[in-house]
Amino acid sequence: MNHIIDIFNQINSLEVNMVNCMFRLVLSMFLGMIVGAERKRKGQIAGIRTFALISMGACLAMLLSIYVPQAYLGLKNGDPGRIAAQVITGIGFLGGGAMIHMKGAVRGLTTAAGIWMTAIIGMAVGIGMYLCSIGATLLILLTLVTFEQYEKRRKLGQESKVINLTVEGIVGDIENYREVFRQHNVHLSTFYIEYDYEHNRTHLDFVVLAHAYADLLPMLNSVGEAGATRRLTLSSQIDI
Repeated sequence: MNHIIDIFNQINSLEVNMVNCMFRLVLSMFLGMIVGAERKRKGQIAGIRTFALISMGACLAMLLSIYVPQAYLGLKNGDPGRIAAQVITGIGFLGGGAMIHMKGAVRGLTTAAGIWMTAIIGMAVGIGMYLCSIGATLLILLTLVTFEQYEKRRKLGQESKVINLTVEGIVGDIENYREVFRQHNVHLSTFYIEYDYEHNRTHLDFVVLAHAYADLLPMLNSVGEAGATRRLTLSSQIDI
């Protein structure tokens, strides 16, 4: 019993020792893995291993910030602002690498924010704020999972889509397509037309703004029936 109490006291000690050092590293790794598992579930490039390493690295930086003044300057509580302060700056490079910039669109912002938040959690574990770190991890999961389901049910958020059409004949009016978009609550942002007089065809590119979780198949069927369609494709704006 005394041995267990001694371990507990070492884990919660303000001074860095082998017991609380290993405990904090393992806890930070575990919390990082939880967030990474959720991101990997969404198919993001940063997964379990990446988030675990980020959390452990931030935790170790905080431990070093506390240990160095204790060992060499004799300060009991250390100066956590020395080394750990650089984690905030350095983690920005990893967050930037998680984002993808294509055709003016940005993807991976949520993963980048998760990386930054996981690093802060690792720092909190390193300084001994165990309950706060666990609570922050649970809040991250609440934000990423529960709020995502809420967005799907409410159909919140919009995405840019591109509809490519090849139609027989020379199209001089697109009002019938506008009417289709209005009926399906899709906003037409802009469009591009290319006339192929040699083959008597018209190529149309519609850039539309639709709900992120909406089913666009009924709209595509209506678009295809609005003219003598030979070819019809739907893609994200970043793919064009």
